Amino acid sequence: MTDLPVSYDAMLLEVAGQLPVRASRPMPVPGPGDVLVRVGASSMNYHDVVNVLGLIKGPLPRVPMSDGAGEVIAVGADVPEFSPGDHVMGAFYPLWQSGRPTPENKRTVPGDTCDGWLQQYALVPASTVVPSPAHLSDAQAATLPCAATTAWSSLEVGSVGAGDVVVTLGTGGVSLFAMQLAKARGATVIATTSSNAKVDTARKAGADHVINYREHPEWWREVRGIVPSGADLVIDLGGERTLAGSILATRMDGTVAVSGGLSGFGAASIPSAQVMTRNIRLVGVTVGSVADHRALTEAVERAGIVPHISHEFSWDDLAEAMRVMRAGEHIGKITLTIP
Repeated sequence: MTDLPVSYDAMLLEVAGQLPVRASRPMPVPGPGDVLVRVGASSMNYHDVVNVLGLIKGPLPRVPMSDGAGEVIAVGADVPEFSPGDHVMGAFYPLWQSGRPTPENKRTVPGDTCDGWLQQYALVPASTVVPSPAHLSDAQAATLPCAATTAWSSLEVGSVGAGDVVVTLGTGGVSLFAMQLAKARGATVIATTSSNAKVDTARKAGADHVINYREHPEWWREVRGIVPSGADLVIDLGGERTLAGSILATRMDGTVAVSGGLSGFGAASIPSAQVMTRNIRLVGVTVGSVADHRALTEAVERAGIVPHISHEFSWDDLAEAMRVMRAGEHIGKITLTIP
């Protein structure tokens, strides 16, 4: 600890709806069960944009960004799992260690209810970090906690295995991870996209078929043309305006994982008779537990999966990173490097 600076910088959200400001903080000291992480990078989710815009209530000031990764530089007592030099990621739901979700274990989210990862150093309980895959940089690992764990949990609720058919909507972070992970399980992957320019990226991620939903607004018909009985799992990331199509694209006794709301979080008009008569399961997925994050990480390491990062910014360029995400100019993930 003697080699550490006495203070460090953090981006503080001081006024809801305004950009965070850089501020100095005293260097923390790990207590029992804690690890001190030198944060190398954070990754941006749409959730973080909503948070910075002031649409998520929480204590002020606070450090935003739910995802981050870096190097352990000091540990407190009673931390047998980690040592200085280990690279780790923060968990999206640090209190949800394993098992089923509850209001209690989902009440804490870094960046929302407490400090997040847009800071040079983070002092956190060792139970809330997960070892990073050895083949990934901090920036690459920082993309896993929210997006990749959501993709993993979505595949898990659909019990996806070899020979199954998975449909995923769009080419954002969750979708590209779902393509990579589903392909690693031996599934056939059908992806949708708004642009033919994104087709090659989707195919490289593992998509066997890519449907342009602007050219085919009733894209579920294209899915049924490829697999007449319907998909085993549809990962719906659109929400309000896509859920009906996702149900129509699903086979009897199949699953729709409702994993996002990019088209809106309002009431969705759904074909309820289809849900009933074809015994379709609608399952809500919000990221997953620390145990899910660990399982995802092991799968990424086994398969040698490398996240697709389309934009890399310095943390000083947060405003531009938010603009890119809101404009939908990214494919996969956006990362912020922390100096």
